Amino acid sequence: MELDPLVRKELIRQVSGTVTPKARFRPKMKIYVWEKTVAFSYTLKRSTDIVASLVIMVLLSPLFVLTALAIWIETPAPVLYSQVRVGRNGKHFRFYKFRSMVPDADKIKSQLADQNESADGVIFKMKKDPRITKVGSILRKLSIDELPQLFNVLKGDMSLVGPRPPLPDEVAEYTLEDRKRLHVIPGITGLWQVSGRSDIPFEAQVKLDMEYIKSASFFNDIRLLLKTIPAVLTGKGAY
Repeated sequence: MELDPLVRKELIRQVSGTVTPKARFRPKMKIYVWEKTVAFSYTLKRSTDIVASLVIMVLLSPLFVLTALAIWIETPAPVLYSQVRVGRNGKHFRFYKFRSMVPDADKIKSQLADQNESADGVIFKMKKDPRITKVGSILRKLSIDELPQLFNVLKGDMSLVGPRPPLPDEVAEYTLEDRKRLHVIPGITGLWQVSGRSDIPFEAQVKLDMEYIKSASFFNDIRLLLKTIPAVLTGKGAY
Protein backbone atom coordinates (compact mmCIF):
# COMPACT_ATOMS: atom_id res chain seq x y z
CA MET A 1 0.00 0.00 0.00
CA GLU A 2 2.80 2.45 -0.81
CA LEU A 3 2.41 5.55 -2.90
CA ASP A 4 3.16 5.38 -6.59
CA PRO A 5 6.85 6.44 -6.97
CA LEU A 6 5.96 9.31 -9.32
CA VAL A 7 3.19 10.57 -7.02
CA ARG A 8 5.55 10.31 -4.02
CA LYS A 9 8.26 12.25 -5.83
CA GLU A 10 5.81 14.99 -6.82
CA LEU A 11 4.48 15.30 -3.25
CA ILE A 12 8.00 15.69 -1.91
CA ARG A 13 8.82 18.28 -4.58
CA GLN A 14 5.72 20.33 -3.76
CA VAL A 15 6.24 20.39 -0.01
CA SER A 16 10.00 20.84 -0.21
CA GLY A 17 10.27 23.73 -2.67
CA THR A 18 13.65 25.45 -2.51
CA VAL A 19 14.28 25.01 1.22
CA THR A 20 17.46 23.62 2.74
CA PRO A 21 18.32 19.89 2.58
CA LYS A 22 17.63 19.59 6.31
CA ALA A 23 14.18 21.11 5.94
CA ARG A 24 13.48 18.88 2.93
CA PHE A 25 14.08 15.82 5.09
CA ARG A 26 11.01 16.55 7.24
CA PRO A 27 8.34 16.13 4.52
CA LYS A 28 10.09 12.97 3.31
CA MET A 29 9.90 11.56 6.83
CA LYS A 30 6.24 12.57 7.19
CA ILE A 31 5.36 10.84 3.90
CA TYR A 32 7.33 7.75 4.95
CA VAL A 33 5.51 7.57 8.30
CA TRP A 34 2.16 8.10 6.56
CA GLU A 35 2.90 5.29 4.07
CA LYS A 36 3.81 2.88 6.86
CA THR A 37 0.70 3.84 8.84
CA VAL A 38 -1.53 3.20 5.82
CA ALA A 39 0.23 -0.12 5.14
CA PHE A 40 -0.23 -1.21 8.77
CA SER A 41 -3.91 -0.23 8.73
CA TYR A 42 -4.47 -2.21 5.54
CA THR A 43 -2.67 -5.27 6.95
CA LEU A 44 -4.72 -5.10 10.16
CA LYS A 45 -7.98 -4.75 8.22
CA ARG A 46 -7.09 -7.61 5.85
CA SER A 47 -6.04 -9.90 8.70
CA THR A 48 -9.28 -9.18 10.54
CA ASP A 49 -11.28 -9.89 7.37
CA ILE A 50 -9.63 -13.27 6.86
CA VAL A 51 -9.84 -14.47 10.47
CA ALA A 52 -13.40 -13.22 11.04
CA SER A 53 -14.67 -14.63 7.72
CA LEU A 54 -13.24 -18.08 8.44
CA VAL A 55 -14.70 -18.12 11.96
CA ILE A 56 -18.14 -16.99 10.77
CA MET A 57 -18.18 -19.55 7.94
CA VAL A 58 -17.31 -22.39 10.31
CA LEU A 59 -19.86 -21.35 12.95
CA LEU A 60 -22.64 -20.82 10.39
CA SER A 61 -21.87 -23.83 8.20
CA PRO A 62 -25.14 -25.58 9.27
CA LEU A 63 -27.05 -22.43 8.23
CA PHE A 64 -25.30 -22.49 4.84
CA VAL A 65 -26.49 -26.07 4.28
CA LEU A 66 -30.09 -25.45 5.45
CA THR A 67 -30.35 -22.31 3.33
CA ALA A 68 -29.12 -24.11 0.22
CA LEU A 69 -31.66 -26.91 0.79
CA ALA A 70 -34.54 -24.47 1.29
CA ILE A 71 -33.71 -22.60 -1.91
CA TRP A 72 -33.40 -25.84 -3.93
CA ILE A 73 -36.66 -27.31 -2.59
CA GLU A 74 -38.67 -24.21 -3.55
CA THR A 75 -37.11 -23.75 -7.00
CA PRO A 76 -34.73 -26.49 -8.18
CA ALA A 77 -31.92 -24.42 -9.71
CA PRO A 78 -28.44 -23.24 -8.68
CA VAL A 79 -28.61 -22.06 -5.06
CA LEU A 80 -25.84 -19.50 -5.54
CA TYR A 81 -26.22 -16.39 -7.65
CA SER A 82 -23.16 -14.70 -9.11
CA GLN A 83 -22.94 -11.30 -10.73
CA VAL A 84 -20.23 -9.00 -12.04
CA ARG A 85 -19.64 -6.11 -9.65
CA VAL A 86 -17.16 -3.21 -9.60
CA GLY A 87 -14.56 -3.18 -6.86
CA ARG A 88 -11.66 -0.98 -5.80
CA ASN A 89 -10.26 1.21 -8.59
CA GLY A 90 -12.89 -0.06 -11.03
CA LYS A 91 -11.77 -3.70 -10.98
CA HIS A 92 -14.52 -6.15 -11.94
CA PHE A 93 -15.06 -9.32 -9.91
CA ARG A 94 -17.60 -12.11 -9.39
CA PHE A 95 -19.95 -11.30 -6.52
CA TYR A 96 -21.77 -14.18 -4.75
CA LYS A 97 -25.11 -14.40 -2.96
CA PHE A 98 -27.63 -17.05 -2.08
CA ARG A 99 -30.25 -16.93 -4.81
CA SER A 100 -33.33 -15.11 -3.50
CA MET A 101 -35.10 -14.66 -6.84
CA VAL A 102 -36.49 -16.85 -9.59
CA PRO A 103 -33.78 -18.32 -11.89
CA ASP A 104 -34.43 -15.90 -14.80
CA ALA A 105 -34.61 -12.77 -12.63
CA ASP A 106 -32.09 -10.77 -14.66
CA LYS A 107 -34.10 -11.24 -17.87
CA ILE A 108 -37.31 -10.12 -16.15
CA LYS A 109 -35.63 -7.01 -14.69
CA SER A 110 -35.80 -5.13 -18.01
CA GLN A 111 -39.58 -5.63 -18.03
CA LEU A 112 -39.84 -3.98 -14.61
CA ALA A 113 -37.66 -0.96 -15.36
CA ASP A 114 -40.64 1.45 -15.36
CA GLN A 115 -41.55 0.29 -11.83
CA ASN A 116 -38.21 1.26 -10.29
CA GLU A 117 -38.92 2.86 -6.90
CA SER A 118 -35.46 4.39 -6.57
CA ALA A 119 -36.00 8.13 -6.97
CA ASP A 120 -32.40 8.65 -8.13
CA GLY A 121 -32.74 6.11 -10.95
CA VAL A 122 -29.17 4.82 -10.58
CA ILE A 123 -30.02 1.67 -8.63
CA PHE A 124 -33.08 -0.59 -9.05
CA LYS A 125 -35.35 -1.13 -6.04
CA MET A 126 -38.90 -2.49 -5.62
CA LYS A 127 -40.46 -3.18 -2.22
CA LYS A 128 -42.70 -5.87 -3.75
CA ASP A 129 -40.42 -7.26 -6.43
CA PRO A 130 -42.32 -10.15 -8.09
CA ARG A 131 -39.03 -11.94 -8.84
CA ILE A 132 -38.32 -12.63 -5.16
CA THR A 133 -39.25 -16.14 -3.98
CA LYS A 134 -40.92 -16.96 -0.65
CA VAL A 135 -37.68 -18.33 0.75
CA GLY A 136 -35.83 -15.40 -0.79
CA SER A 137 -37.94 -12.84 1.06
CA ILE A 138 -36.93 -14.43 4.38
CA LEU A 139 -33.28 -14.59 3.36
CA ARG A 140 -33.32 -10.90 2.42
CA LYS A 141 -35.13 -9.85 5.57
CA LEU A 142 -32.43 -11.50 7.70
CA SER A 143 -29.58 -10.72 5.23
CA ILE A 144 -28.77 -14.45 5.04
CA ASP A 145 -28.52 -14.10 1.25
CA GLU A 146 -25.37 -12.02 1.79
CA LEU A 147 -23.40 -14.78 3.57
CA PRO A 148 -21.65 -16.20 0.44
CA GLN A 149 -19.89 -12.85 0.12
CA LEU A 150 -17.60 -14.13 2.86
CA PHE A 151 -15.90 -16.03 0.01
CA ASN A 152 -15.39 -12.68 -1.75
CA VAL A 153 -13.80 -11.37 1.45
CA LEU A 154 -11.41 -14.32 1.62
CA LYS A 155 -10.44 -13.77 -2.03
CA GLY A 156 -9.67 -10.11 -1.28
CA ASP A 157 -12.29 -8.64 -3.63
CA MET A 158 -14.29 -7.38 -0.67
CA SER A 159 -13.93 -6.50 2.99
CA LEU A 160 -16.33 -7.05 5.87
CA VAL A 161 -16.89 -3.29 6.06
CA GLY A 162 -16.94 -0.82 3.17
CA PRO A 163 -19.15 0.70 0.46
CA ARG A 164 -21.35 -1.80 -1.37
CA PRO A 165 -19.89 -2.94 -4.74
CA PRO A 166 -22.03 -1.50 -7.57
CA LEU A 167 -23.07 -2.99 -10.89
CA PRO A 168 -21.15 -1.86 -14.00
CA ASP A 169 -24.25 -0.18 -15.45
CA GLU A 170 -24.71 1.74 -12.19
CA VAL A 171 -21.10 2.97 -12.35
CA ALA A 172 -21.75 4.17 -15.90
CA GLU A 173 -24.23 6.67 -14.41
CA TYR A 174 -21.94 7.81 -11.59
CA THR A 175 -20.88 11.41 -11.24
CA LEU A 176 -17.24 12.19 -10.42
CA GLU A 177 -18.24 12.49 -6.77
CA ASP A 178 -19.96 9.08 -6.85
CA ARG A 179 -16.81 7.48 -8.31
CA LYS A 180 -14.89 8.31 -5.15
CA ARG A 181 -16.66 5.30 -3.63
CA LEU A 182 -14.43 3.14 -5.83
CA HIS A 183 -11.24 4.34 -4.12
CA VAL A 184 -11.57 1.73 -1.36
CA ILE A 185 -12.29 -1.99 -1.13
CA PRO A 186 -16.07 -2.58 -1.09
CA GLY A 187 -17.68 -4.35 1.84
CA ILE A 188 -20.57 -6.52 2.99
CA THR A 189 -21.79 -3.93 5.47
CA GLY A 190 -21.19 -0.23 5.97
CA LEU A 191 -22.50 3.05 7.31
CA TRP A 192 -25.65 3.31 5.20
CA GLN A 193 -26.46 -0.38 5.65
CA VAL A 194 -26.78 0.13 9.41
CA SER A 195 -28.68 3.38 8.92
CA GLY A 196 -31.70 2.13 6.98
CA ARG A 197 -30.42 0.06 4.04
CA SER A 198 -32.71 0.27 0.99
CA ASP A 199 -34.87 2.98 2.58
CA ILE A 200 -31.98 5.42 2.02
CA PRO A 201 -31.93 7.20 -1.40
CA PHE A 202 -28.87 6.66 -3.60
CA GLU A 203 -27.47 10.19 -3.13
CA ALA A 204 -27.68 9.77 0.65
CA GLN A 205 -25.95 6.39 0.34
CA VAL A 206 -23.07 8.07 -1.50
CA LYS A 207 -22.75 10.73 1.21
CA LEU A 208 -22.68 8.09 3.95
CA ASP A 209 -20.10 6.04 2.04
CA MET A 210 -17.92 9.14 1.64
CA GLU A 211 -18.31 9.85 5.36
CA TYR A 212 -17.12 6.29 6.06
CA ILE A 213 -14.12 6.61 3.72
CA LYS A 214 -13.01 9.85 5.37
CA SER A 215 -13.27 8.41 8.88
CA ALA A 216 -12.20 4.83 8.11
CA SER A 217 -10.30 3.10 10.92
CA PHE A 218 -10.04 -0.33 12.52
CA PHE A 219 -12.15 0.69 15.50
CA ASN A 220 -14.77 2.34 13.29
CA ASP A 221 -15.06 -0.94 11.35
CA ILE A 222 -15.60 -2.86 14.60
CA ARG A 223 -18.28 -0.37 15.63
CA LEU A 224 -20.10 -0.79 12.31
CA LEU A 225 -19.89 -4.59 12.52
CA LEU A 226 -21.50 -4.47 15.99
CA LYS A 227 -24.23 -2.11 14.72
CA THR A 228 -24.92 -4.50 11.84
CA ILE A 229 -26.33 -7.11 14.24
CA PRO A 230 -29.36 -5.04 15.44
CA ALA A 231 -29.82 -3.68 11.88
CA VAL A 232 -30.18 -7.27 10.59
CA LEU A 233 -32.46 -8.35 13.45
CA THR A 234 -34.87 -5.44 12.93
CA GLY A 235 -34.87 -5.93 9.14
CA LYS A 236 -35.42 -2.21 8.54
CA GLY A 237 -35.02 -1.31 4.86
CA ALA A 238 -34.42 -4.93 3.82
CA TYR A 239 -36.17 -5.76 0.54
